[in-house]
Amino acid sequence: MKNPYSLWGLLFCYVILFAAAFLYYPKWQQTRTEATISWDVAGYYTYLPAFFIYHDAKQLNFMPDVIERYYPVPNMEQLAFRHTGGNYVMKYPAGQALQWTPFFAAAHWYAKNTDYTTDGYSAPYQFMISIGSLLIAFLGLWLMRWVLLRYFNDRVAALSLIFLVLGTNYLDYASINGAMTHNNLFTIYAALIYFTLQFYDKPTFARALGIGLLVGLAGLTRPTELISAMIPVLWGLQAPWQKSILERLMFFKKHLPKLLIAVLACALVGSIQLMYWKYAAGEWIVYSYQDQGFSWLRPHLKNGLFSYRSGWLVYTPIMIFALVGFIPLYKKQAGIFWTALLFCSLFIYIAFAWDIWWYGGSLGQRTMVQCYPMLLFPFAAFIQWVHHVKWLPYLIYPIFTFFSYFNLWITHQAHRGGLFVPEQMNRAYFQRIFLRYNIEEEDILLLDVNERFSGQPKNIQLLYQNDFEQDTTVIGCGQPPIAGQQSLCLNAAHQFSPIYEIRATNNEFDWLRATATFHGVQKEWNTWSMTQFIIRFYNNDQEVKTRIVRVHRLLSDGQTREIGFDVQAPRKPFNKIGVFFWNADSPQTILIDNLRVESFDEK
Repeated sequence: MKNPYSLWGLLFCYVILFAAAFLYYPKWQQTRTEATISWDVAGYYTYLPAFFIYHDAKQLNFMPDVIERYYPVPNMEQLAFRHTGGNYVMKYPAGQALQWTPFFAAAHWYAKNTDYTTDGYSAPYQFMISIGSLLIAFLGLWLMRWVLLRYFNDRVAALSLIFLVLGTNYLDYASINGAMTHNNLFTIYAALIYFTLQFYDKPTFARALGIGLLVGLAGLTRPTELISAMIPVLWGLQAPWQKSILERLMFFKKHLPKLLIAVLACALVGSIQLMYWKYAAGEWIVYSYQDQGFSWLRPHLKNGLFSYRSGWLVYTPIMIFALVGFIPLYKKQAGIFWTALLFCSLFIYIAFAWDIWWYGGSLGQRTMVQCYPMLLFPFAAFIQWVHHVKWLPYLIYPIFTFFSYFNLWITHQAHRGGLFVPEQMNRAYFQRIFLRYNIEEEDILLLDVNERFSGQPKNIQLLYQNDFEQDTTVIGCGQPPIAGQQSLCLNAAHQFSPIYEIRATNNEFDWLRATATFHGVQKEWNTWSMTQFIIRFYNNDQEVKTRIVRVHRLLSDGQTREIGFDVQAPRKPFNKIGVFFWNADSPQTILIDNLRVESFDEK
């Protein structure tokens, strides 16, 4: 058998992806916003039912019923926006829908010939998009095995693929969340590299056409992926630069008709989006992301790479070795090195110039997944270098194994484990849950306030207490009080409590602890609308420091419980403290009683 290690490694990767997608967490069996067709996927997908089932791609009159029945997204604004011309325009580009078309067609045929509803969102559609995404992932890995074997030996190719799947967030975005664009784009990039290598081996019109179609499809899926054109243009360039560039220009001149075919194919694929915009909005160019955009002069590189919220190297630390691998790649494969370095540098710059740099409900940096085909070259070069130093594998592979375990653990916590909370992670909470499977219930509050006193408090003093019995500002809300004659009540009509002021200054204490008793009539599930318990330090009327906790994190329907949190006294001067509550625009009713504020010292 030729190249058995990489073949068995590829099959191992297939088994892992299949097990994750169809045994561990089959999203096609989930409902509402956990289903396959939900959130961003629903946005990319809407083209298909709009054009082929409902024949309504302008007003989307079918979507309110779909949202009410399946709840793939909270509202229409997640999918489309109302253009000034009066029609709805899809927020997301059409490339993903184009790639799903055969799977959608198969699902629609099956639904029509069975008892399933042919509404585009019933079980056959969810299943076929899931299985189609998995097949796309299989194709991408198969192509990358072929590509890696061109430059690296069998074992290095096998290990590169295995640790890609086990050690990076590619596992999640090629299996469980395989319907996201990143999986498809990974395969598009893998295919583009494959066609580029084939074209430079033997330039043909078919291979040039393939390159053009793939670049166009990448851009049609996500417009910024038009930088994929760098790969076929720059592939193999190296020092001496003048000679290398001149030879490439001569090559292009010799094969100019093939280049024109590639450019034309790319333009034709890209024109699909232009034609849709003209059809729906009456304009050839529409910026569909509205108020979301890029900070080109101030990209969020530090956050994108290292933030506990969604930092790439925090949640996919094994890719540190891909970055280190650029050094041996330069020494052994200079032609690949410059293409990979320039492409990956520009890709990372663009990815983190986006103002929503954490990319919504992302496990780590999902946008980096489509960059992995190019990053596999330095990663494989690092593995190859490790094998040339006798003792180094005994150091590196335990680290790889640990990072792979971490990746499996965090993937589990993002789904069945529940400890990973997308968009809200911070250092205190991350450190608390690290490699754990259970935590204390109150630890969830670390998502809001990243301070907690641990130890025995000293010099405890009661600074403020309010049972609201004599509070004339309390407004009734038709609910029995938690205790006594009345409790503070917040609801849709009364969003804020008064600010309860405490006179205090620096150096009087080290920590503040606030507690209150809460009764939630109904739980508020929207994190950003949960009632906030707020402590704010002031210097006169200037805010010095604010800390909050969202109390519904610990409240169920009809539950009453005491909730409290600690705040370290700020180092900046302050002369008063405000304690108050805000219902955060929630329509839910909540009762509050027995407010206590204490100060204490560490030593």
